[in-house]
Amino acid sequence: MSHTPINLKDKFSQFSEHWSPRVIAELNDYQFKIAKVQDDFVWHSHPDTDEVFLVIEGVLDIEFRDGGVTLEAGEMYVVPKGVEHKPRALSECKIMLVEPKGVVNTGEAGGDLTAENDVWV
Repeated sequence: MSHTPINLKDKFSQFSEHWSPRVIAELNDYQFKIAKVQDDFVWHSHPDTDEVFLVIEGVLDIEFRDGGVTLEAGEMYVVPKGVEHKPRALSECKIMLVEPKGVVNTGEAGGDLTAENDVWV
């Protein structure tokens, strides 16, 4: 067992792709993922799980069909399961996601922004 802390700055420095979450830790059946995001993502939902967005650096907008929320560094928001949403960032934003293993980033929407699962940094 390692007693080394996980350094977010170091982990973010190991990749440059946008909308490609990287796993940094697991807790029971949940994964902690970090991602760099910029511009618009796709409208999607996760019918079987809530999704947590925690902004580490930058500003993230999460649009909903009936409004939206803006998150700044140090703020988080839980999107309830089944709620359609579209994240976007006007400039690069660093986020952490917490979700069960196997969750696809684009939900059932699919498309070009679907990232490979279980990629660790």
